[in-house]
Amino acid sequence: MSETLEEIERIIDARKPTQHVVINANKINLMYQDEKLRQIVNSAPLINADGSSILLAGKILGHKIPERVTGIDLFEKLLDISVVKGYRPFFLGATQEVIETLQTHFQEKYPNMSFAGFRNGYFQTEESSEVVRQIRESKADILFLGFSSPQKEYWANEYLNELDVPFVMGVGGSFDVIAGKTTRAPKWMQKLGMEWFYRFIQEPKRMFKRYFVGNLQFLGHICKAKVQGLQKKRGNKSAN
Repeated sequence: MSETLEEIERIIDARKPTQHVVINANKINLMYQDEKLRQIVNSAPLINADGSSILLAGKILGHKIPERVTGIDLFEKLLDISVVKGYRPFFLGATQEVIETLQTHFQEKYPNMSFAGFRNGYFQTEESSEVVRQIRESKADILFLGFSSPQKEYWANEYLNELDVPFVMGVGGSFDVIAGKTTRAPKWMQKLGMEWFYRFIQEPKRMFKRYFVGNLQFLGHICKAKVQGLQKKRGNKSAN
């Protein structure tokens, strides 16, 4: 987390539009199915491991990942930093009701913050240019996108340079959580990497495929990558 925040400050100071992404088991599954999403994620300069499943995969495949950095935790820490640094955030996404609740909440919590803007995420594709113009003219330093995947990755990637915002971050359903529309798992479940189960018991019908079928698919990807890694090592030894 500390390394990520330091890097984000450098990005904002440099004023070069940068797309940030987080990965979890579901995102990896989507990347296997969607070449465009895979290219967007792999080309992102800053990527965090949002899910505990990614830490597990890292251990199995021999990649050291220091810690899990969830999107909502990073989101909230960036707001605290924005007050100190004078960064101007723009919030785009969710319903009009949620975005109004979010605006009231943040204006009360951060009375000294200069907000670039708030806008709901319900607009037609042909309205994107007008939304982009609004954000660009706001002179925002950070754009938080409250869209689901892969829509947030697509949209940010397509309009990144036109937006002219130094740091663009997708935060998924974080707006809904902070606005009180949905609840986050208790701390003990977060520490155990069981947030996915908490979300499942809240919406079992909608989340069954993502978490039970999806987690099995993710394990399959790990096993395949492990086998390929072992085969590559054997091939290198044979060549030597």
